[in-house]
Amino acid sequence: GDSMEGTRGTRLEERESLVGAVHGVSGPVVTATRMAGAAMYELVRVGHAELVGEIIRLEGDMATLQVYEETSGVQVGDPVRRTGTPLSVELGPGILGSIFDGIQRPLRDIAEATRSIYIPRGTNVPALPRHLDWDFVPSKNLRVGSHVTGGDIYGSVAENSLLQHRLMVPPRSRGTVTYIAPPGHYKVTDVVLELEFQGVREPLSMIQVWPVRQVRPVAEKLPANHPLLTGQRVLDALFPCVQGGTTAIPGAFGCGKTVISQSLSKYSNSDVIVYVGCGERGNEMSEVLRDFPEVTAPRRAPRQPGDTATAGTAGWHCDTKGHRGITLAEYFRDMGLHSCLLADSTSRWAEALREISGRLAEMPADSGYPAYLGARLASFYERAGRARCLGSPEREGSVSIVGA
Repeated sequence: GDSMEGTRGTRLEERESLVGAVHGVSGPVVTATRMAGAAMYELVRVGHAELVGEIIRLEGDMATLQVYEETSGVQVGDPVRRTGTPLSVELGPGILGSIFDGIQRPLRDIAEATRSIYIPRGTNVPALPRHLDWDFVPSKNLRVGSHVTGGDIYGSVAENSLLQHRLMVPPRSRGTVTYIAPPGHYKVTDVVLELEFQGVREPLSMIQVWPVRQVRPVAEKLPANHPLLTGQRVLDALFPCVQGGTTAIPGAFGCGKTVISQSLSKYSNSDVIVYVGCGERGNEMSEVLRDFPEVTAPRRAPRQPGDTATAGTAGWHCDTKGHRGITLAEYFRDMGLHSCLLADSTSRWAEALREISGRLAEMPADSGYPAYLGARLASFYERAGRARCLGSPEREGSVSIVGA
């Protein structure tokens, strides 16, 4: 009986240790106490409304959180629930054609669920639709007893008329196949593959969850060898870009940078386009969302507008939004596709970093930007490139980043 009591005690302590308390609120920056044992960039839920936040600084048992929703009404002593996982993105069928905000909440689904043009605080909707049935076809050469490693393609789903969504074993998983689902209709949460490695069984569904700040691994980085065609002859002739490279579209406000990036998304030779609007104006974003579906082939992919309905939060999402967009682009690259990420605009992303840095009372550098601005932007742009993908069959893909 004693041992039972003991374990129950520790379990309660564990549960309590996963809840901190709000210590101070300054706009989107919240400080919390009793956060010992938390990790940097861990996802937290703040207050009784369970607002989404992320740990951006740790000192002793104090944590500084960046909250991605309106913090009015959060008070000292409110609970801060730690999830124990980093801010992650769901990858799987259903990404194409969807519109997410900076923390991958599907805006269409939220609009249907709430019947409102605003996102209510604390909304928690799964990123990929759980109710849709996908037509799953397993790979021909895969059977029970086969050995698979991270990146191996074990089946595919026809996402639309042009794009076969290849399903891959997550990069960190490997083992012997103990079950593979027969062809048929499955939801994204259904188990379609089961692996066994060193006696541990691992069921896999069509969804992979991946931390946004972590680069998805590749077998080998390759030098780029093909041009990225913009569809504007004057640009292709005078200022050629490369597939798997980074391209800047500099210019002052109102000079038509967005027009070029939209032309690129409509006519370029990429298989998949991920459009990330960091701090975009609402009308620019609505224009993108109105024009994209009509003009283009259905293989043009997900778009991530900032929720500029509440102009204050648009900037805060910027940092995660860029990383989230590039993670989606890397996922399509891992399938062997050429993806292109349009980030509009880098300058507003830098302004968002400056704002959060100012609230943290960090030492400013040039023009008030934080000293780590260069490193932060580099960690994003370095994720572009052409690569030989992990796993079999052998394939190549690329991520091109166009920053306006």
